[in-house]
Amino acid sequence: MTPSRARTLWLRTEPLHAVVYFEERCRGLGRAVGLKGFWMGYFAARTAPMGRVGPGVAAAALGVFAPGMVARSLPSAWEYTSPDRVVEERARLTAAALRHLVPSVDALAAVVNGPLTAMVEDAPPLARPLFAANRDLTQRTDPVERLWQLATCVREFRGDAHVAVLADHGLDACESLVLAAATDRVDPAGIRQDRGWSEEEWARSVDRLRGRGLLDAAGRVTESGVTERELIEDDTDRLSARLLHPLTKGEVDDLLAALEPAARRILDSDVLPFPNPIGLPRAVG
Repeated sequence: MTPSRARTLWLRTEPLHAVVYFEERCRGLGRAVGLKGFWMGYFAARTAPMGRVGPGVAAAALGVFAPGMVARSLPSAWEYTSPDRVVEERARLTAAALRHLVPSVDALAAVVNGPLTAMVEDAPPLARPLFAANRDLTQRTDPVERLWQLATCVREFRGDAHVAVLADHGLDACESLVLAAATDRVDPAGIRQDRGWSEEEWARSVDRLRGRGLLDAAGRVTESGVTERELIEDDTDRLSARLLHPLTKGEVDDLLAALEPAARRILDSDVLPFPNPIGLPRAVG
């Protein structure tokens, strides 16, 4: 399977997963389980499959958040609720959100849950902590909850690969975000604050990237910086393509075709902002 199919798989599953961050009822997850504020709910929901992890583990797994920002939510979130409760509530809320946004989602689940399960069960968990933790949660009786959980596994498999690629390219968390912003992959206007980095930390990262020739004297991306960012995405595609191994080319194409209308409907609903902090475009591949 080619990396282009791996990227298309992300483009057509990420919208299903991403409702958990942007859809109104899902954004209330933290309040629903007794947490304080959106970000405590975010970090709890994202890391709950791994159990009661602390800020060091969470920041390392998530890849681009400032450790201090994570530490303001973890492990204190677990004083108010439990990872098990968060896992159950996020499944319930996201299924309700998907049924609202995509009325045909139950029919979609009947078609795609089988091939998605085959991919997720065959994929290696080694060095993929968020994927491994979420894979343990796929046995859900509600088909739409299961669909969302499988889409989340696909997302976190790619996310774990992406974090490994960033490290392999010699980028730390803040540098990775600076380069993504410089290449317009994420909105540079607010991403620094959204991910918890200070102006000083951001400036030091700009200086380091300038020293590598990835940014110019004015902080704009250079040709080398553009090439580096493209190589990062290509390497991420290459590692993510492992998900497609258990399916034939025809089965992959059928899966991608089945996912396209739901992904497009979610993107057209304006639930997700553009640009957005996850770098998801309006196109579905």
